[in-house]
Amino acid sequence: MIADAISRAERRTSGEIVIVYAEASSGYYFFALLCAALIALGVPLPFIHLTKWPIEYVYLTQLAVFVAGVLLVQFPAVRVALAPGSLKRRRAHLRAVQQFLAQNLHTTKGRTGVLVYVSDAERYAEVIADSGIYEKVPQDVWDELVTNLTAEIGRGNRVQGMIAAAEQCGDILAEHFPPGPLGEDELPNHLIVLDAERYI
Repeated sequence: MIADAISRAERRTSGEIVIVYAEASSGYYFFALLCAALIALGVPLPFIHLTKWPIEYVYLTQLAVFVAGVLLVQFPAVRVALAPGSLKRRRAHLRAVQQFLAQNLHTTKGRTGVLVYVSDAERYAEVIADSGIYEKVPQDVWDELVTNLTAEIGRGNRVQGMIAAAEQCGDILAEHFPPGPLGEDELPNHLIVLDAERYI
């Protein structure tokens, strides 16, 4: 369905549209382990000042808290919940830029590649267009597309939101970049899905 929407949109323009969906843009392992370590470091203070426990008991309690924290952050939802919003936005933006390059959108003939990036765990969406497009299409046009996309996803219509995003991309590109005489399709049109578990 999404691939068909991309194909239909690209038939009206010389631009290239790629949609990438990520379960998460990062595993957030390092930050989650840091949180577990900091909590464990703070454990001895109340026991040292408010109890007469032997230091060995305090140490074992501290160790138990750290182990429990490490086990808890094995759950992706916990790691994402612990990560601050600013970190999640930075990681998602970085992953979007990496995907723009990884999908070869910067190599299209007229520099008319557009990436629509959606990251579920971070509730993040972004459009990155190549230089040829930014010369003719202002940023607020893409901001409107992102607003429409995130609103649709927020209503639980993820697939429909991406289909609408592909159609809107086609409308925007067709206005400034009509299809070439050969109707070339330089990049694949299928939805690209990224697995989050390989990210730290």
